[in-house]
Amino acid sequence: MNRRRVLLVVGMIVSLSGCVNRLPYDAWYLGLFAPSYMEVWIETADAVDVHDRVFRRAMSGVASINTSKNLKGNPRGWPDSPGAGAGKLVLGADLPRLIYVRWQSLVEPQTYEAYIPIPEATRQAMLKSERTYCAADGKWITDYRDMVIVGLAPGGIARVWVRGACLKPFDVARVEGTVVKLGPDSGRSGGQYALPLKPSSKAYIEKYGIPYGSW
Repeated sequence: MNRRRVLLVVGMIVSLSGCVNRLPYDAWYLGLFAPSYMEVWIETADAVDVHDRVFRRAMSGVASINTSKNLKGNPRGWPDSPGAGAGKLVLGADLPRLIYVRWQSLVEPQTYEAYIPIPEATRQAMLKSERTYCAADGKWITDYRDMVIVGLAPGGIARVWVRGACLKPFDVARVEGTVVKLGPDSGRSGGQYALPLKPSSKAYIEKYGIPYGSW
């Protein structure tokens, strides 16, 4: 093999190794939720990893939400310890650099989009293992904060945490999204939103309104 071919092969190996994922687990999870009764339809949640690879529609559909019929749910503010939300594993991705979400806030109704940068300090935290007690099975385990959780609220508010299955979440960012002028489904639905409000959500809004400013 001549010198030129050797350099070419070495260059290809270096290039490929630069995109090798450095995760100590198989994949990280992207989950989304909304405050009680503040129903959301996710048109797309895209992830961009540190190699600038784009994972489109890493999540879409209905966000996790409490719509109990007794209207006892409290949509004001965010929970101290948000759960996993509705989501999926982002298979093949390295650590996240950016999350893009476009969603329909069904209670307003309005369509928003938000670009959520993930800081380097957060990525480093996602690589750090911690010994912790897991109440779910009563065992001490080694856990990672391998879950990126996004809360979506009326007014275009997106709030982000990272957590592990048995590790407490910590706050990453709060982003104010912008209105998508084309409307739901990028204008292809003729202004029609994806889903009607559930009766309990409709009843809550009619009785108490939307608690803007609490998120």
